[in-house]
Formats: sequence, structure tokens, C-alpha cells
Amino acid sequence: MTTRSTTPLAGTTSRIELGLRQNAAQFTLLVAVNALVGGMLGQERTVLPLLGEQEFGLRAHTAGLTYILAFGLAKAATNYFAGTWSDRFGRKPVLVAGWLVAIPVPLLLIWAPTWGWVIGANVLLGISQGLTWSTTVVMKIDLVGPARRGLAMGFNEAAGYVAVAATALATGYLAESYGLRPAPFLLGLAFAALGLGLSALAVRETRGHARLEAASHVARADGRHDHLHAELSDRQVFTQTSFREPALSSASQAGLVNNLNDGLAWGLFPILFAGAGLSVSRIGVLAALYPAVWGVGQLVTGALSDRWGRKWMIAGGMWLQAVALGLVALADAFAAWAVAAVLLGAGTAAVYPTLLAAIGDVAHPAWRARSVGIYRLWRDGGFAVGALLAGVVADVLGVRAAVWTVAGLTAVSGLVVAVRMYETHHRTREAGVESTDAEEDGDG
Repeated sequence: MTTRSTTPLAGTTSRIELGLRQNAAQFTLLVAVNALVGGMLGQERTVLPLLGEQEFGLRAHTAGLTYILAFGLAKAATNYFAGTWSDRFGRKPVLVAGWLVAIPVPLLLIWAPTWGWVIGANVLLGISQGLTWSTTVVMKIDLVGPARRGLAMGFNEAAGYVAVAATALATGYLAESYGLRPAPFLLGLAFAALGLGLSALAVRETRGHARLEAASHVARADGRHDHLHAELSDRQVFTQTSFREPALSSASQAGLVNNLNDGLAWGLFPILFAGAGLSVSRIGVLAALYPAVWGVGQLVTGALSDRWGRKWMIAGGMWLQAVALGLVALADAFAAWAVAAVLLGAGTAAVYPTLLAAIGDVAHPAWRARSVGIYRLWRDGGFAVGALLAGVVADVLGVRAAVWTVAGLTAVSGLVVAVRMYETHHRTREAGVESTDAEEDGDG
């Protein structure tokens, strides 16, 4: 659906329009920026768990996962403020600030004389990711409007996690050829410089698009969201997103559990694979395969959720992740782990953009950025929970027991979605939705 403003943007002669086709240039630029955000995360996926063991002598799994704990706590907290600051100051300043924080991260990882430096680098990485990734999510939702929200989130998350995969693969080969430091982290330095330049010079503010959508916002025909009016305080938005509103709170817990198992994959899978005798390059392939399927799959799943709905894609995706984690715990060879990585990526692809789209469906445009930030606070808090839980269980019972524990939690999370969440995306709730979407399909 295309919506036009009635007045030009201040200082310009152009008008604001909602829609993917109408904002294709800026949307594509933001996809590229988010790929660079993902690359910053991917520089660590293969190398850092091995660095902790081989260069810093960390043998206890709980100690080795402290960098994920630091990253998760920092990113979760920053997600909350990113949403609030985006509403208050605009999206672009928050995005640029996130890239400024990212610049020291690869340098600290290259020069780190102690593990404390690595933890400090991951605090900065978490802050940077919270500011940059949250803001690119909000900006794409702003641009496309309600009709293509799932597709937009598919593109956003696909770009980020394909970049995570490609960088994890590249750093694995760089580490095997040139050592664990500094070569793998030079990629991160290049990503940070390019991301800062694009965000400062080429990205445009999108807060006006959100205001336009808020002005033309149409309530649901079933009246379900009538109590979620535009004038909610920060505390009310937090309560609705976290606990009270069934769809928002279901999405928040599913997001937390999803990143709990991603934290497990990030921190313990390389150690499990190394213990089975796999080379660093083969570990890099497995570390890349999971986010690669996750990333590419979102190009399909985000759009499908616009047609099929959100609820059962989320529940089914969580259950598929649980099956994949069980296979990881049972397997003992590269081929079986590769199959498990593909299944884990496919399950995550079904969940990740769909959760964000569900938040966008329910949250009013006037407080949507805050709701996205709160959802991402819970979701990325999963990294911290996963690091603590997986580390403690792995130290007491072994790595495979930690994997089984997380598999069980993931299955239960899918059940919560199936029981508590309602379908948030009703393509037929208004007579004009189907015909409008058909017109856009014909245009594009």
C-alpha cells in the first residue's frame, strides 16, 4: 500500500511515501549497511572461542563464554535505549553513533594482552550492535509501511546473517593461513570504516515516514488493539511488550530463547567440533553454514509470513531448532553436524524476521521503535542467559548435556507461542488489503 504525505519534507521539494518500491534506493542502502553490521559480528564467530582456549588458556566453559555474556548484556540494554533515542533524536544519529562505537572493537581484539580486553571489546561490540542493528530494523519498517513488513525484515535479517556467515567462513580460512591474530580482525576494521562512511554520508532520516503512517493508522476490525493507543508511556510500552500483550510478550520470550541457543552455537559449537578433531577451516565451514542458511532463508520466510501469517511460522521454527540441536548433541562427525547446522539455520530463518514483523503488526507507529527496542532487549538478553546456562551445564555435565538442555527450552518456547500467541497479520481484515497488495506485486 502506498501512502503519500500532503506536505513536502522540510527543506526539500520531495514528498514522503511509504512502500518498498517507492523507497527502493534508501532501502537497498540500509540492507548494505546492515550487512556490514553483521560482518562486525561474524569476525568473532569462528576465531574467538579458539582464541580463548589456545592463546589465553581458558579451560572452563563458563569463563570462556564471558565475552558472550558481556556482549549480550551490553546489546540487550542498548537495544532498549536505541528505540527510545530513535523516537527522540531521530534514527540516523543513533545509527552513526553505533558505528563510532564499533571502530575500536577490532583493534582491541588484535592487541588484547589479556582476556579482560576481549570482554571490553565485546561490551563495545554489544553497544554498537544494539544501536546499529536496531536502527536499521526500525528504518526499514518506517520505509515500507504495513503491507510488506515481513519481506522488509527478511531482507534486513538476511543481509546481516549472510554477512555473519561469510565473515565467519573467511576468518576461519584467514586464521588457518595466517594465525588467529591479527588477520581475521582486519576485516572488522574495514567493515566499521565503510559502515560509518555510508551511514554518515548517504543514509537519510526516516522518522517522517513513521509519523506519516501514524497519521493514517487504521485500527484492526476485530478491535483487539483498541487499548494500545498512541499515547503510551515508556513504562506502559515496556509492560505491554514484555508481559501483558499476548502477541508481543510471546514474541519477546521466543526471541530470548532463540538467541539463547544462538549463544550456545557461538560459544560451544567450535569447542565441540575441535574436540572431535576437526580442523579450524572445517570448524569455520560449520560456523558459517548455520548463519548462511539462516540468512538466505529469511529472504523466503519473511515474505511467506506476509502471506501465511506469523504465529505458526514462529512456533514451527522453534520446534525445528529444537530438533536440530538434538542432532548436534547426538552427532559425532562433520556430515551430521552439517545437516544439523542447515536445520538449525532453517528453523531460525522461519522465526527471526517473523518475530520482528509481528512486533511491527501490533505496536502502534507512535511507539513502535520503543517496542522493537524492548523486544530486542529480551531477544539479545538471550545471549547472556545462554552464555551462563550453557557454560554452567557444560562445566558440570559436559558440552552435549548443555546442548540437550537448550534443545528442551527451545521446544517449550515453541509451545508457549502455539498456546498464547494469536495471529497478528490478517491480510483479509480490510477489503482493500488484498487488492492493494496485488497492485504492488504488479508494479514490482
